Amino acid sequence: MSRLFIHSVIMISLAAFIISCSQSGSSSQEQVPAIPVEVKAVELGNVIQSLNYSGDIEAEFDVKVFSKIPDRIEKLYVDTGDEISKGAPIAKVLAITIEQSVRQAQASLSAAKAQEANLRVEYDRAKRLFAENAMSKQQFDAVETQYEAVTAQVQQVEAALAGARSTLDDATITAPISGIIGKRYYDTGDMAAPTMPVVSIVQMDRVKIHFDATEEDLGKLALNQKTAIRVKSFPNVVFEGKVSKISPILDPVTRMAEIEVLVNNAEHKLKPGMYARVEVTTGIIQNTIVVPRHATIENTTMNRVNGKDEVAKNYYVYVVSGERAEQRLLKVQYVNQVHIAVVSGVSVGEKLVITGQNNLRDSSLVAIMK
Repeated sequence: MSRLFIHSVIMISLAAFIISCSQSGSSSQEQVPAIPVEVKAVELGNVIQSLNYSGDIEAEFDVKVFSKIPDRIEKLYVDTGDEISKGAPIAKVLAITIEQSVRQAQASLSAAKAQEANLRVEYDRAKRLFAENAMSKQQFDAVETQYEAVTAQVQQVEAALAGARSTLDDATITAPISGIIGKRYYDTGDMAAPTMPVVSIVQMDRVKIHFDATEEDLGKLALNQKTAIRVKSFPNVVFEGKVSKISPILDPVTRMAEIEVLVNNAEHKLKPGMYARVEVTTGIIQNTIVVPRHATIENTTMNRVNGKDEVAKNYYVYVVSGERAEQRLLKVQYVNQVHIAVVSGVSVGEKLVITGQNNLRDSSLVAIMK
């Protein structure tokens, strides 16, 4: 009797345990939380086609100014960062020997002119006498020759004086263009050398960027194409520029051509030496299905094409249908840094998951959040 009682108790306990587990499992399934997502209706739009490059920013004009006289710098009038106008003094170099040469040339010119003045009187008198037949032709020719020699000597001394003065003017170094002193290479008292510039002058109202384009990209580039310039110093600012030069030849080693972009820089925010990212607009795909690139999940696969392995990039998105998320593979026409032009995979008006897609699986229960 006791055995039967014990057996009954065990069976009842086991049945209760099974029912409890079944109810617990059913309750846990019903309590699976919905994953919060943010959605956006799929729309038609335009996708900009572009090419991306990088390069260093340079001043539009960067002029190195040298001293023509290898002597000690007596005075400097500018420093790095100063604005300067064309013709303004930059530095003065000691020119004692040249100053002495100028004074000697001036003295020689004064003596030559005095001699010329005396011979001029004699020459005029000789002409008068010769006209009156009071002087022989031989005597007159001698006076005329002497006068012409003195006149030539005056001209020679004048030329020497002009040269000395020009050399003396070179002792004061002036700016060949207007701009900003990019760098000063000497201090007062240094010995100027013809091989090293005194200063560099830059013009920064416009800056330029050089980069190399591949042979494949070269056919997509054209003069005056718009460009977007971005630098780390101003992460939220996009500077506008345009393609200004395209090299007519390719480097035979790299098979690349040099491209130049000009950018307006009136506020001088862009500095020579900055590293810039350049996006060149090459076209626009209009009236196409547009998907934000940040809403996609990207992965790569290895495909066999014509006997060769090629890496293919796939783009997946999630679309909300009812209370569930559906995973879709996109057929892509073009991808830029921000948007994807889609051929198929989603339709206009569908609810595209733009936030929370990394937490989803196909058929995941979702809750749309605003």
